[in-house]
Amino acid sequence: MSASIGTVYPATMGMLPTFLAKIARKFPDVRIHISSGNTGDIIRSLESGQINLGFIRPVENIGCLRFCSIAHERYHLAVAHSNPLASREEITIDDLRDQKIIAFNRQNLSFTERYFNEKFEEYDLTANIAYSCDDTYSLVSLVSAGLGIGFAPEWTLDLPNRAFELKKVRGIDFRIGLGVAWSKDDPTASRDDIIDIAKSLARPGR
Repeated sequence: MSASIGTVYPATMGMLPTFLAKIARKFPDVRIHISSGNTGDIIRSLESGQINLGFIRPVENIGCLRFCSIAHERYHLAVAHSNPLASREEITIDDLRDQKIIAFNRQNLSFTERYFNEKFEEYDLTANIAYSCDDTYSLVSLVSAGLGIGFAPEWTLDLPNRAFELKKVRGIDFRIGLGVAWSKDDPTASRDDIIDIAKSLARPGR
């Protein structure tokens, strides 16, 4: 048995290893190819039949594909260990006024980027954006280097040798989903078993 799986970063760091271990127990001779990408790339690969299953962010229109939500990731403020905010019990968004901000800046903003850009505009913090980057790894690397603060998903807590803390910010309660998608027309053998294993990863209260 063989299968191709596409995944966004959060699944790669979090549930993908558990998912693969479950498949290996059920199908000891399985051969799996894994490719990383963004949600749009993975959807196109599913539609063209290049991959059989995709871990993606929720989208408004998924066409002929099927989608099952399995988790939500909260975003918190990433601050370097050396930043005074790291020892604060409570942080408000106004506390960011004397901070340099690291933000996502992509040509086609996802819901995540739009949300935080709107918050920065709402609190007149846009001028504080000193750096912009295209991915979460770059953002937390800049934070770790003490160059500024930025909002990052919970999965970054699992990064090895991290030099930053994730802190809650009053008034910011942002969560974005993660789920599994597949094509209903995919004829792959044991496809339904693989989908059931993916669905079993769903976290309570997702």
